Amino acid sequence: MSIHFTVSGLTRNLIHSLGLDHEHAPRALTPEQSLLLDCYLAGQIPDSAWNDYVFEMPELEKHAQIRRARGHAKT
Repeated sequence: MSIHFTVSGLTRNLIHSLGLDHEHAPRALTPEQSLLLDCYLAGQIPDSAWNDYVFEMPELEKHAQIRRARGHAKT
């Protein structure tokens, strides 16, 4: 009897057991995208317009989720 496994499977299990299997951080925003995100989070951009921006630049929503999580953690 033999046991077969892959290194990638072992690596995946190790990373999971260490709690390091979270998503990669989204790429950095340009200054314009950062300003857009700040305006949205301040309530200056309606959701309908925000959805259009997110459709064109999906990383904006990832950054918004991160900022919201940080904001809730502080309060």
